[in-house]
Amino acid sequence: MTSRLTKTVAATLAAAALLAFPVSAFGAVSQPTLSDAAVSSVHAPRGALVSAVPVAQLTAAQLDAASADFPGTPHASYGVTAYRLIYRTIDHNGRPTTASGIVVLPDGRRGALTVAEYLHGTNPTKAAAASVDDTSTDRLVTALFAGQGLVGVAPDYLGLGLGPGRPPYLDTKTETTSSADLLLAARTFAAKHGVVLKRDVLVTGFSQGGRASLAFGEALSRGEVGSFRLGEIRAVAGPYDLLGSEFPAISTGGVLPPTATFYLGYLITAWNRTVGLYDDPREVFQAPYAATVEGLFDGTHSDEEIVAALPDSPQKLFTPAFVKQLQHPTGRFLRALRAADEVCRDWTPRVPVHLYSGTKDTDVVAANADACAARLKARGADVTVHSMGAVDHSGTAYAAYPEIIRAFSRWA
Repeated sequence: MTSRLTKTVAATLAAAALLAFPVSAFGAVSQPTLSDAAVSSVHAPRGALVSAVPVAQLTAAQLDAASADFPGTPHASYGVTAYRLIYRTIDHNGRPTTASGIVVLPDGRRGALTVAEYLHGTNPTKAAAASVDDTSTDRLVTALFAGQGLVGVAPDYLGLGLGPGRPPYLDTKTETTSSADLLLAARTFAAKHGVVLKRDVLVTGFSQGGRASLAFGEALSRGEVGSFRLGEIRAVAGPYDLLGSEFPAISTGGVLPPTATFYLGYLITAWNRTVGLYDDPREVFQAPYAATVEGLFDGTHSDEEIVAALPDSPQKLFTPAFVKQLQHPTGRFLRALRAADEVCRDWTPRVPVHLYSGTKDTDVVAANADACAARLKARGADVTVHSMGAVDHSGTAYAAYPEIIRAFSRWA
């Protein structure tokens, strides 16, 4: 979620934000910079803590004031301190790397506390990640959980914040491993502050992070994250059904063309590094974009720069042959889409799953939640779809997160 992307697209299209919603003010203790990045031994285990520094602190009253964009959010019971962690993890191919994220502790609380782990929405910009951006809404949402007495945890994902390299996108492997390994690092960090993390983990996420919540939840349910286990999932406006819901909506205009252009540019360039969709950008992208599109998504460009440099429809960005691939995927692209949709197909949650959607969402259509729920229910899962009414993508998050914060606060 980035305010820059929201404002840029809204100004251009008078439409919903691109997997983003505007931020509230979040006071800072220090202004982190990319030069703070640390490198640890490649022999360190996954989840090893490399460094931790405080980045922000708010009183309970300041949290309440900052949550004005989320009407109905319960009042904070605690002030909070947010820390940026750098930790050991792995990349898509299993090679050692580092990533960054935030852990937010409720001030004055000690002993055994429950984790609420929040997974963020689409962000192509390193400097806009929660661990390095003092105006980040992702940081705020994570802090609001801590204000209820929970431990807020939020990964930047690979290649964002202080993570090296280009950011992957809609990459189930690294969304899961970066989330899992930050949780392990958070356990080490919290112990230094007199806090023991309870086993049950509450998982939530918005948009890209909504989809990632299902994958991370599966890893927790399978016992793949140390001694932690899944407590509950509450996912907001996630693209869980790319093949059956999201891509058809892109073809029919249910996802606005300029919005789809941004998503697809990010997705195709990122997936080319992991799936292998083309050898030369000219095979997929039209001139003049073939020469520039990969560079736009290298993590150094702002939302405004990316949107301004892209055309206003997928038909103008992609070659006619690849537009057909988008409409009727085949080969590696089809296999990658099927694999991405496994988040709702190949497991049965044993805890409640809540999915939130909005009927006016033209970024991630509500059919995604319905399709995911149907598949999980067919496997015997307890799934509830919450329609937040006639709201767009951002509005779905505004409406859902006060409910989610209230629901998770019962675990505090």
